Amino acid sequence: MSKFTQKEIGGLYELTDAARAELVDSKYYNVDLAPTAISERSWTTYHIASLWIGMAICIPSFTMASSLVTLGLSPWLAVLNVALGNLIVLVPIQLNSHAGTKYGIPFPVFSRMTFGTIGAHIPSLSRGLTACGWCAIQSWIGGAAIVTFIAAFAPSFGDLPAAPFIGFGIFLVIVFFISIRGSEGIKWMEAIGAPILMILSLALLIWATVIASNAGYSIANILESKTDLDLVAASGGYWYVSLGGLTANIAFWATMALNIPDFSRYAKSQKAQFRGQLYGMPLMMAITAFIGAYFAQATKLGMGEAMFDPTGVLKYISNPFIAVIVAFGVVIATLTTNIAANVVAPANGFSNLVPTKISYKMGVLITVILAIFYRPWWIFGGAGAYIFGWLNTYGGMLAPIAAIFIADYYVVKKRNIDVMALFQGSEGRYWYSGGFNWKAVIAWVAGFILPLLGNLGVDGLKWVAANGYFVGFGIGFLVYWALMKSEQVSFVSDEELEALTERL
Repeated sequence: MSKFTQKEIGGLYELTDAARAELVDSKYYNVDLAPTAISERSWTTYHIASLWIGMAICIPSFTMASSLVTLGLSPWLAVLNVALGNLIVLVPIQLNSHAGTKYGIPFPVFSRMTFGTIGAHIPSLSRGLTACGWCAIQSWIGGAAIVTFIAAFAPSFGDLPAAPFIGFGIFLVIVFFISIRGSEGIKWMEAIGAPILMILSLALLIWATVIASNAGYSIANILESKTDLDLVAASGGYWYVSLGGLTANIAFWATMALNIPDFSRYAKSQKAQFRGQLYGMPLMMAITAFIGAYFAQATKLGMGEAMFDPTGVLKYISNPFIAVIVAFGVVIATLTTNIAANVVAPANGFSNLVPTKISYKMGVLITVILAIFYRPWWIFGGAGAYIFGWLNTYGGMLAPIAAIFIADYYVVKKRNIDVMALFQGSEGRYWYSGGFNWKAVIAWVAGFILPLLGNLGVDGLKWVAANGYFVGFGIGFLVYWALMKSEQVSFVSDEELEALTERL
């Protein structure tokens, strides 16, 4: 083995050529999982911000606030709920981004540091299978826009019972062909998509205003609307809806809090990834929340019932030309989010299962095939199922994983990673016991079990489930820290040791 396996330039680390050559034959290594060279880390603050803008402006983002209005909250309380939830989840996102940028490693490889070389499949597949569900939801939404697009030229197509499923299939095919282009294809899509998505958001805002205006309501009437106490009570009570909504909003990006290294590994610097996420995510989510809440309240006043899904406006557009433009915008909005947030992670996760046999492209194919087996028409069928059935359930399961990563990287490993060892299997320091760090597994189970039981309807745990992300995160962090307390070590690489010796 070469003495020096990784080198540092400006605070960023990369494997040496000798180390890369040595790892080529490792069954835990392939070109898709390989750490990025510093020269490959080309994403600027703009690219990172565009990534988040592209992911934030999507139909499900609008529904985070519109669903709360549907359950009875006032528009402003719904917006506050979304904004607060996204500021909270930005913390674990930023913390877990650091390792990706510093060492250039993707999420499945990062997971090996904490869960073990084989145990890494647990967080990787947990995140990946959740992403497949999101891929299904987003593709169902994008498929609806495809149907509208085709129906503008062939009106009878929109009346076919199979039309939504055909649109769903076409959209999945589009997702596949863009995704297999890799990071550069994603960077290109996000960069050109961001300004288009802002125009689409403004159009939805104008449409909602017109709907309310036609019924005799002004913008002031929409913004002054108060919480519907009867509707909130029927939905479980004010605090139950509010806290459940907050947990759901945190869970919305709980997936990205895990696999953010898949993207931060391409950032030019820590400053670029930090600023890009700070500028691109919380503000844009607050803006989409306002539009979603405004839209829901406007449809409630103008149509008698709050509309949960903004794609419902498509059937009210009679002008074929306008329908095509709007449908195109929805397709772009959904693609930018779906590919970045819901395809990259599972594709890398599946590749990590058998790196020598499953490539990233094959992982993409597996992802879109699995998406077919989810039932997006049920998950996205109503606000209650969406928030309490889907978001809160998986959020409670992913929260302790994010907490365990943070505890391990910052408290136990003190931000030092032996990158070479991540690919060495039983010969490396991250093999633990038979390839598993059982302490991480125990902490994960301890963190998610109570919120999961609450979501399954166990008496007395309803409020635990409504606050599932906080409960899971706290328990996961504390249990892992307690179990690993005696093993806190600060790995110092050969390069850092040499630099330290030279200083002395």
